[in-house]
Amino acid sequence: QVQLVESGGGLVQPGGSLRLSCASSGRTFSGYNVGWFHQAPGKEREFVAGITWSGGGVTLYAGSVKGRFTISRDNAENTVYLQMNSLKPEDTAIYYCAAENPPPARTYATSRYEGDYDYWGQGTQVTVSS
Repeated sequence: QVQLVESGGGLVQPGGSLRLSCASSGRTFSGYNVGWFHQAPGKEREFVAGITWSGGGVTLYAGSVKGRFTISRDNAENTVYLQMNSLKPEDTAIYYCAAENPPPARTYATSRYEGDYDYWGQGTQVTVSS
């Protein structure tokens, strides 16, 4: 069982930065692709970024965050990070990390679809406001 715990959320001014962490307790991340999603009030949960286990960590980003957010993983620390720069009020949301034991077709490509992920964290709140 993979148990995910997010941390690093908080209140930040527009233009500021935060780094979110997703740590796995229990079973390790070994072999799992990991994605970050967010859910704003009154909206559906959306894909933000993903990283594969294989291939040195192939990344994928939503268009709205590309160039501002960076996903990375430290396999030795069993942690995945989301560095968020140039934050905007519209980035305000609960941020969730999720892990997928990928089928062969997604060994080198993460999924944007939440239904493909097997395990989820409880989420961490990010608020961007002056």
